[in-house]
Amino acid sequence: MAIDGVNGEGYTVPFLINGENVHPERSFDVTNPATGKVVHRSGSASEVEVQAAVDAAAQAFKTWKKTTPQQRRNIFLKVADNLESRKEELAKYMMEETGCPQQWADFNLMTAKDFLYDVGGRISSVEGSYPATNNPETGAIVLREPFGVVLAIAPWNAPYILGMRSVLYPIAAGNTAILKGSEACPRTMWGLCSVFQEGGLPAGVLNMLVHEPANAPAITKSLISNPEIKKINFTGSTAVGRIIGRLAGENLKPVLQELGGKASAIVWEDADIDNAAVQCALGAFLNSGQICMSTERILVHRNVRAEFEKKLVGAIDHIFNGEGADAPVLITAAAVDKIKALVSDALSKGANLVYGDANAPEEKTKTRIRPMVIAGIKEDMDLYKTESFGPTVSLFEIESEEEALRIANDTEYGLTSAVFTEDLRRGLRFANEIETGAVHINSMTVHDESMLPHGGAKASGYGRFNASTGLSEWVRTKTVTFKF
Repeated sequence: MAIDGVNGEGYTVPFLINGENVHPERSFDVTNPATGKVVHRSGSASEVEVQAAVDAAAQAFKTWKKTTPQQRRNIFLKVADNLESRKEELAKYMMEETGCPQQWADFNLMTAKDFLYDVGGRISSVEGSYPATNNPETGAIVLREPFGVVLAIAPWNAPYILGMRSVLYPIAAGNTAILKGSEACPRTMWGLCSVFQEGGLPAGVLNMLVHEPANAPAITKSLISNPEIKKINFTGSTAVGRIIGRLAGENLKPVLQELGGKASAIVWEDADIDNAAVQCALGAFLNSGQICMSTERILVHRNVRAEFEKKLVGAIDHIFNGEGADAPVLITAAAVDKIKALVSDALSKGANLVYGDANAPEEKTKTRIRPMVIAGIKEDMDLYKTESFGPTVSLFEIESEEEALRIANDTEYGLTSAVFTEDLRRGLRFANEIETGAVHINSMTVHDESMLPHGGAKASGYGRFNASTGLSEWVRTKTVTFKF
């Protein structure tokens, strides 16, 4: 299944429904944002394919829910081996469709493989209980059972990581899944699902489809309202998350969401400045800043502001803007325009550029823009609260812990954050007060691993992915009582 058809513009990415490649009537172009060229086409779902995927998942659930933890574990270990053997091919899909560098694609695949190993070892930890009851002549068992068919919606910016976790945890708990992949990287999503298929996952347990952007409202509503869909997980923007949450609420269905972020990194006066500079540069500009956990604001103590700023600029130059380095690629030209508008608004209201040039011309494509550091950001500037989701970071000068916490928490988002200090007590004080799902002391805001629960607070979503907490999201309890 590694190669289906031909490569290049003549190739059309199929869906994966009930274990078969399905080619719908409609299709659309998929463009590499790094080159501006069409790399292939992709099928675009209609109600016909939606219903076929739902039917396949519902039918497969009848037998998949009865499989043992050992059977599921063995499949996941085979999938991990397949992922490793096909990593060059899978990385190529991701690079061609999202314009990302090799390192980011490889990191995605390595992390996805780690999820498979970790979940394989956790499946048997899902267990019920035998609680005491008020009546000594009555016994009770609390079972944990899967929901049924799960709708998983994953984005393009880290497709193997986010795509993997969106389907792996539900499937591991005994559910079946439909992956509604991003139209920006359909072959990447197909590749992920095909690896499961090759690993022995029964037909219909995992199904995949995509659609062109114009059909998003209709297809999403159709899937969420389908009575066979029992729970939804969504990773993406807060704006779309509100729509998903509303549709789920109207249909009385639970939903797990990881949404946007506006992560702050606090650099205290006793911090290891060299480490803080490198970690903040990485946190802000990895994958062109297109990560929900990206560092968007750096709050640096006034006593080390000058030293930190100098070393931050040096770190950015060394890591991202070396001699001959191309400007970072964003997924669309519209994303570049958004960043330029945010920076222009800030500069027009008194902010200043510490690093970079918002108007620097990029010859290759209109989807490129170089890293920028902006100081003097005030509350009346759009950049103060808007998630840029690109290679920009705002620099604030602080004097007290109270001021740092006020700025860090002055946002609707609450996904992740960082604190740089050599005093662990101070770091833990900050961690207790920052309103985010994660706080990383002396490390960058971008951090996601299989062993740790992952998710946000406030408008960054609710529920948790990863680890045993993430696995338990995909089972519900059933109480059974009986007379002795």
